[in-house]
Amino acid sequence: MDDATISPHYRRKLARMAGQIAEFFKAWPPEKATTAIADHINQFWSPRMRADLLALVAAGGDDLHPLVVQAAARVRKPAT
Repeated sequence: MDDATISPHYRRKLARMAGQIAEFFKAWPPEKATTAIADHINQFWSPRMRADLLALVAAGGDDLHPLVVQAAARVRKPAT
């Protein structure tokens, strides 16, 4: 799914959920925080959610927590 097909409500929900994860880890050193955020997303988010999050990041990630944007490089891309 690309960014254009993600509804505004779903976009806000993904951003909020990812932001909650980032807020939990924000006190950690940045390198450890981004790894922990990506690990959490890889373990607990569905392939569709991961793909949609990566589409949001690719579109600029304006409404995403900065740590989520940094962690995105470690989020597994689902098989297409």
